[in-house]
Amino acid sequence: MLKSIASSALVAAGLFAASSTFAQAADTRGDWVRPNGASKIRISSCGGSLCGKLIWLREPRNDTQNPDAGKRSRPLVGVEIVQSMKPTSKTNQWKGKVYNAEDGKTYTGFIQLTSANKLKLEGCVMGGLICKGETWTRSK
Repeated sequence: MLKSIASSALVAAGLFAASSTFAQAADTRGDWVRPNGASKIRISSCGGSLCGKLIWLREPRNDTQNPDAGKRSRPLVGVEIVQSMKPTSKTNQWKGKVYNAEDGKTYTGFIQLTSANKLKLEGCVMGGLICKGETWTRSK
């Protein structure tokens, strides 16, 4: 009987841990607007990670700064700028890569859900010593 109770407790604990990880990721999914209102990014699941694609630009343009000359004529709408974000040890934070279309570079990146409607994005260099970021607002 004790073994059965312990077994049930372990299963319940596992289900709770799995559901809280899912809930954490689910809260981050959705459409987000940059502070200047010039673009919208859709965060969604991609395999076991989170990714984000540009879904709207106030002034549509091509990926002219891309280091791959073959990609410079592609439209930026549809480009994945938030890549392979995996949970970190910090609550509501993920780490992966961030593509900055303004300079064509890909940086180590972090996203952190700071509230239900605010998502902080940072791109970092030098192993995370220098980071620059902004806070996005959930689109209505």
